[in-house]
Amino acid sequence: MTTSHYLMLLATASLAIGIGCSAQREAQPQIDVEQEISYCRDKIMQSLSELADSDGVIDYSQAPRNICGTDTRWACRPACAEEWCGGFWPGILWYAYQATGDNEIAYQADKYTRALQVITEQPVLDHDLGFLFFCSYGNGYRLTGNPDYKRQLLAAADSLATLFNPAVGTLLAWPRHVADYGGHNTIMDTMINLELLFWAAKNGGDYRLYDMAVAHADTTMRYQFRPDYTSYHVAVYDPVTGKFLRCCTHQGYSDDSMWARGQAWAIYGYTMVYRETHEQRFLDFAEHVTDAYLERLPDDMVPYWDFNDPAIPNAPRDASAACVVASALLELKDYVDAPESDRYRDAAVEMLKSLCSDRYKAGSQNSAFLLHSTGHHPAGSEIDASIVYADYYFLEALERMERDQHHSTNLAKK
Repeated sequence: MTTSHYLMLLATASLAIGIGCSAQREAQPQIDVEQEISYCRDKIMQSLSELADSDGVIDYSQAPRNICGTDTRWACRPACAEEWCGGFWPGILWYAYQATGDNEIAYQADKYTRALQVITEQPVLDHDLGFLFFCSYGNGYRLTGNPDYKRQLLAAADSLATLFNPAVGTLLAWPRHVADYGGHNTIMDTMINLELLFWAAKNGGDYRLYDMAVAHADTTMRYQFRPDYTSYHVAVYDPVTGKFLRCCTHQGYSDDSMWARGQAWAIYGYTMVYRETHEQRFLDFAEHVTDAYLERLPDDMVPYWDFNDPAIPNAPRDASAACVVASALLELKDYVDAPESDRYRDAAVEMLKSLCSDRYKAGSQNSAFLLHSTGHHPAGSEIDASIVYADYYFLEALERMERDQHHSTNLAKK
């Protein structure tokens, strides 16, 4: 059965018998979320032990990035502006602390988080400050209220805002690639970094940060999607006049293909933008880009790295995209009515069931949570690998599902 057939049947069943009823919910196989979070905690403790030297000392300036090929331990990269993934490992540690209350994990999370401070002391390299700071300092501040974390978040937001071009209406993604693309470039990944601007505007930063985030989301919505709501990776604009020039790809199969993680960023990003703005157009758009993704998925709900790779079904998968979307759907479902709400939740459950299976879990193979992610396929980088951002969004999705299950249990008791 194809995924589109599955979703059609699911929607039909929802209308016919009321999929939101308790009997239907009980009939649906569920994930043992506590067991899966415990699995993640064990993996984290294994990794922390392996990251320490023979004297038990950890170099916090080096954060886990990937595990490729037959390697079993994390390859690390320095905490600096050139490394966009540096915030995911401390973010994983903060989520683990949230789930377990383990003070040792909180200590390690703080150490890895503070190692990123150097980035705000350097010239702004690109748009990735949201990934770097909101996953690390953002989760840390949410859980601890540490005022030092808040100061760093506000500084990072101000730095990110320097990339906003008011003539275009978006943040410049890669200053180093302006000449390569022939103009101001915006990439779909940047949608995630808008959350830092929204947060700062509500927490003592300049309110213009909010306006910048909304403008970026609107401009991206206008120019960076096809009529069928599939996304382009890159949009290019004239930096002086703001005129839209063209769309293309950087990490996808072709300019006209749907790169899986790019669509995932769009789903997560527009869901978040609706949360922050409560503007209906963003919710409607989040649903459109979500449905464009869901109807094209393979049966196990984990996408190939690009939906248009002619090598399918022999193309690599991208578990990281599945993790991002599963997490996003567990938020999106709260903003829409049934049957869509139930359909999105059930799709997230199916994604996580696949990701929690032996096919995708790393198990004893290496120190990560998951296998089978794809980083930058055209560059031959991180293909069929364990990648830290897959683990980050996997754990986030599990914690969102745990919160959802607790909420449903509490409602049932009333």
